[in-house]
Amino acid sequence: MKTLRFYSSSSTCLILLLHIFSLFLSSNTTPTTDREKFDSLLRLPHSGSARTRHRSKRVLFVGDFGAKGDGITDDSKAFKNAWEVACSIPTRTIILIPSGRTYLIHPVDIAGPCRSKVTLMISGTIIAPINPDAWIGLNRRKWLYFHGVNHLTIEGGGTVNGMGQEWWARSCKTNSTNPCRHAPTVSAFCFVCTIVLHFRRILASNDFVALISNAFQAITFHRCKNLKVKNLMIVNSQKMHMAFTNCMRVLASHLQVIAPATSPNTDGIHISVSKGVEVKDSIIRTGDDCISIVSNSSRIRIVNIVCGPGHGISIGSLGKSNSWSQVHDVMVDAAFLSNTENGVRIKTWQGGSGFASNIAFRNVVMDNVSNPIIIDQYYCDSQLPCLNQTLAVKVENISFMHINGTSATDEAIRFACSDDSPCEGLYLEDVQLLPSNGEITRSFCWAAQVSSLGSVDPPACFSDSEEFIKQKVLIHPVSLEYGGKATL
Repeated sequence: MKTLRFYSSSSTCLILLLHIFSLFLSSNTTPTTDREKFDSLLRLPHSGSARTRHRSKRVLFVGDFGAKGDGITDDSKAFKNAWEVACSIPTRTIILIPSGRTYLIHPVDIAGPCRSKVTLMISGTIIAPINPDAWIGLNRRKWLYFHGVNHLTIEGGGTVNGMGQEWWARSCKTNSTNPCRHAPTVSAFCFVCTIVLHFRRILASNDFVALISNAFQAITFHRCKNLKVKNLMIVNSQKMHMAFTNCMRVLASHLQVIAPATSPNTDGIHISVSKGVEVKDSIIRTGDDCISIVSNSSRIRIVNIVCGPGHGISIGSLGKSNSWSQVHDVMVDAAFLSNTENGVRIKTWQGGSGFASNIAFRNVVMDNVSNPIIIDQYYCDSQLPCLNQTLAVKVENISFMHINGTSATDEAIRFACSDDSPCEGLYLEDVQLLPSNGEITRSFCWAAQVSSLGSVDPPACFSDSEEFIKQKVLIHPVSLEYGGKATL
């Protein structure tokens, strides 16, 4: 059996990740210098780096619509007026938010469809109101809210700042005496929703699935197609930074998504009820999942991501409140995770239904990551104990390939699957997860069908229980090729 060494992969992506890993280990510089190093590797933007030459025939400056850009004056009306003009023009239009200025934008609704393609060029800084009371009488799930827009591009090298500090201080997760309330997400939203439907029709629709998800995760409903979000820094969101829901054909690239590790529920990028989404070449450091994929999403590609701090890269949670969910054809390829609470994870609630299948995690480097590989069909994010239920979201055909690094927990691999719906088709190849503290790492399996090829350390699977765990080693790897690439 061949021996895996941490720096021996022939994969180009893995070599890049190892280089990033070495930068993390050797860096004693400030966050600014650290950002510059990653910018040179991933070609991420600095504020105000947008090019001044555009092929578009029409450029609209928000200042021409009355925007002051002093960070104090409410520029929401000017921004909305600029959008309405751009959306009505039959030729491709750019709305320019220039560098060197800060624009205070209150909750704003940006609606489509538009007569042509629109580009929102954010080269300066957009900030939200500091005080959550600015949302009194408004939908607390919304800030920048785009809906029903086709062929929208958001770029420019600028910054979108959610000013979430006061939201975090009032969160029930920060202080259990506070009431749990919704907060808005920060950017990249598309939504067209008509809830004038018969109740049974709603129950059968993706909109109802999104409604359940959003009611508990402070996400609104979105619908967009052919969306590109790139070359931006998105920081300090009130809750989730960027959400794509009910969207198709999305490209998110060269993003920096930053919030403190202690900020509650600040997921980096959240994907729900969407198809054909690609997230690549980005740095995400937040207080929750770097990337979360839920609720009837498929054909998702996550490529070349730096993640941490945060909660890792997650599929789920799925099946909450006995709901039906499906996530399939997902590939996570080339990622570096550092000091995260979880690594690559699938989490489902008891009592749910549906499936998570054809999901591949490969070429992942981990540095001091807790729970590096985890499938948890007993997920329970509740202050009260969750009821034991036999119904479960089916987890099958999941692969973990070329995953190397160090684990902050003794248990480096955990497959905790349902007795009534065991995990099937779990496959590990060339996995080496060494202890950060010099101890011994181990794996745990419950009701999991696991196969492996090559070196797997810790071996899959050692169980603390005396229950029978079905295992077999295959000569040939299970084929788990990605089921479809995002069409952009």
